[in-house]
Amino acid sequence: MALIDRYIPNPKYREHHSATVKASAETVIAAAAAYQTESDPFFRRMITLRQLPMRAEAFFKRRPREALPPFGLDNFTLLERSESEIVFGLAGRFWRPDFDLAPLSGRHDFLDLNEPGIAKLAFNFAVRARGAGVTILSTETRVLCVDRAASVRFAPYWYLIRPVSGLIRRRTLIVIRRTCENDSERVLE
Repeated sequence: MALIDRYIPNPKYREHHSATVKASAETVIAAAAAYQTESDPFFRRMITLRQLPMRAEAFFKRRPREALPPFGLDNFTLLERSESEIVFGLAGRFWRPDFDLAPLSGRHDFLDLNEPGIAKLAFNFAVRARGAGVTILSTETRVLCVDRAASVRFAPYWYLIRPVSGLIRRRTLIVIRRTCENDSERVLE
């Protein structure tokens, strides 16, 4: 059983991507754990675009302009980690300009959260050795809306952001693969 199944076993929304990496499973999961989404210029541009409604709202309401911290993996809570999988969680009303994130301190907060109007998102990196120094690296995003109201609000948001999210995930896999394979080549030299 995959760890992510413990957190969102029957998602309404799901996205899965994978890549073959010429490196050991241990090397690949370590690289996935160390990856920072903020290092991708495309990710940074898309998050800046996503945060425009929040910036506009602050401007028109004449609120003091605060520097918005960049959204990234630091916003997610590590839910669980094993030798072959890392699971992160996030909960909130993602369709709102400010994401309206629910505070999570760990797996129990994530599992126990049933506040009306909330969507819970889990995503993972998982590795599976394929033999002879080859590993399959995958990432899956799963979303569960706590109630119908959240589902009605989340659906249009999902269909709008899903293509960009998928592209970001595929780019992430490529960077992790290159990192692992370049490191493997350096060891052989």
